[in-house]
Amino acid sequence: MNTNSNLYTFIYASVLVILVAAGLAFTAIQLKPLQDKNIRIEKMSNILSSANIESNAQDAEEKFKQYITSSYAVNTKGEKLEGVDAFTIDMVKVGKAIGKIAELGESKEAESLKAELQLPVFECTKEGQMFVIFPLRGKGLWGPIWGYISLESDYNTIFGASFDHKGETPGLGAEISTKEFQAQFVGKKIYEGEDLVSITVHKGSAKAAGDLNHGVDGISGGTITSKALEAMVRDCLHGYESFLTIKKSETAKTE
Repeated sequence: MNTNSNLYTFIYASVLVILVAAGLAFTAIQLKPLQDKNIRIEKMSNILSSANIESNAQDAEEKFKQYITSSYAVNTKGEKLEGVDAFTIDMVKVGKAIGKIAELGESKEAESLKAELQLPVFECTKEGQMFVIFPLRGKGLWGPIWGYISLESDYNTIFGASFDHKGETPGLGAEISTKEFQAQFVGKKIYEGEDLVSITVHKGSAKAAGDLNHGVDGISGGTITSKALEAMVRDCLHGYESFLTIKKSETAKTE
């Protein structure tokens, strides 16, 4: 074959593309189990972190089995859903649905979306105390933000929080993933009497705003991300409102 012909060039390029594509596909297939395991371990570590339990890639699975004593899914009525694995629920889809519900307000479409929601719950037992952990998912300035928040057995007091992001600005919105920012949530209340008020992220100081029970300080220069995180916590917790009401009532009866 004439190596200078267009046909030769076309055949050579086609064979090369096929070989490279096959190699990449084979590599992706071989690496997928490891990638899935790493994603699973990272998720376990983040859940544990929200209950102030440190873990790493080597011990996350062991600690998850040790501390997470129960997991299940509920609907927006607070009812447990049978046959649903809480750990494998796609929080990307849940977060999008929750965001859409918040936009739609009181409408038939919003009610329809609520009826389809499957919301994960993780119960953690640490040093003889029980904490309940809720996943969070929302939209930041440049991309998705997410996290987990744990409540004490009163279903009101925050025990710990863990947040992360995909592309918030380093030194500004990205500060939501720092321990310093997350530590502010510890001890805050999500209820004011019987009303679920969630947490307010203040521009400036929560103390100056006189909001010591429900407020945390926003990130300097990261106002948009701060308010996006506030909306994420509020909207996601409102999905669990019926569940929280039921649990708070049960807790009150046992006291």
